[in-house]
Amino acid sequence: MMRPRALAAAALVTLLLPIAGVAQPAGITRSRLANGFTVIVRENPAAPVVGYSLLVKMGTRTETPETAGVSHMLQLMLVRGTDKMSGEEIVAAADRMGGTIDAYGDEDYSEITATALSRNWQPMLELVGAVALRPTVPDGTLTGVRDFLVRQIRNRADKPFDVAVDRMRAALFGDHPYAWDPVGRRESVERLTRDTLLAYYRRQYVPGQMVLAVSGDVKTPDVMAEVRRMFGAMPTGTIASPTRPAPPPMAATREVVTVSGAQAQIFMATLAPPFTHPDFAPLKVMTAILGGGMASRFFSDLRDKQALAYSTRGQYMAHVDTSAFVAMLGTAPGNAQKAEAALREQLARIQNEPASDDEVAVARSYVVGSQAMDRRTNARQAWYIRTMSPSPFTGRDLVALDALIEYSRARSQYRPSACIEAVRESDSRFHSVVGVMNVSAREPIHTCFSDAIEIKVLAIERCQGSRIEGACLGIRGLSDWALRDDRIPQ
Repeated sequence: MMRPRALAAAALVTLLLPIAGVAQPAGITRSRLANGFTVIVRENPAAPVVGYSLLVKMGTRTETPETAGVSHMLQLMLVRGTDKMSGEEIVAAADRMGGTIDAYGDEDYSEITATALSRNWQPMLELVGAVALRPTVPDGTLTGVRDFLVRQIRNRADKPFDVAVDRMRAALFGDHPYAWDPVGRRESVERLTRDTLLAYYRRQYVPGQMVLAVSGDVKTPDVMAEVRRMFGAMPTGTIASPTRPAPPPMAATREVVTVSGAQAQIFMATLAPPFTHPDFAPLKVMTAILGGGMASRFFSDLRDKQALAYSTRGQYMAHVDTSAFVAMLGTAPGNAQKAEAALREQLARIQNEPASDDEVAVARSYVVGSQAMDRRTNARQAWYIRTMSPSPFTGRDLVALDALIEYSRARSQYRPSACIEAVRESDSRFHSVVGVMNVSAREPIHTCFSDAIEIKVLAIERCQGSRIEGACLGIRGLSDWALRDDRIPQ
């Protein structure tokens, strides 16, 4: 139904075109069909399994407030039925192949992900193709999926951490689509219909917006032949380029929300560069120095030495458009005020106290090691090779993260002692932005949970000064990025 059967003879002769100018890592072959569909194959005979990742340039980034959540809901519906199989039959078929198949929507992309035993690589590829090319979005399951998503959205309002995340997103991104979670907003999800989903599918599922990665015990020529047969006949289509509003200027705001829970959640956040920016790798290292593991400043100081936190974390939420840096801390309600001040001190410290060579070396190893550990399975290998190189969104080449880290190490301005060099400005200061906290929570007596808890979501206003506005994160180049008018790629 979704795929025209009548094709011109010229369309039947589909060529696999190697992508020019892209360095091919060992064992990886990357090609583009004549219609724009990209396929990447990594031969990995280490184990008799195969992982698949079909990316579509579709997510909250391509949504509007009226359609918030449509990407994720569409993906859930894709695996609920094709022209020849029901949702139950799709799951059963994947089980018989010794694997799984699933689909979801995210901020910048949506994915159909699958695994199978290598002897079943071809039928699983057929199943991925059927889900992607011939979905029916059956009415019989649409209501149940919609109700499930609405319950998820409603449940987020009862969880302190999720409330903190949602408030932080809204404060940082304003009218930009990153302001909402991929699951969507209740009022928009409740309005989504089958016709809406199908229309959105037709706009987004065009070959120029799709990247298929296959990693495992396969032979590249065999995979390429099957991909050409299944996806080569797709009409080129028109790639949608929606206009997205820029995030609002950083401003000092604070919001207090009381949510039942056992901990006070403290968030501090600021806008940060997109993942295609040259400072991507140094910012990943800086994030690890602050809150990347047990050797990080947050963990060792706030948790171990001061006993102010149950959990700590630093996260660089890297996206295609303007992104975010977030510092997170979970603590007892009685410690919320002291923990907030201590977290602010840590963020000031990264400005005023350059990271030592040892700190940078440990953080760099942590980042590279985490990525290596995450690439242990063929499913994750497929995810990485289709995501990182090249960027399906900007056309820019993104090498593996460990190579990015080593590149930053080699550059003169990113020497170990200067990689996370603190920015010194006499008049710079932090401003809290969004906050949620409970200083009046009743102490629990016979239970582990207090009845009411404040969550504190704090963000950092841009540093005040003629040269710096927007970062305050002690990373060379970030302040220059914040001052540019072209910081929001379209």
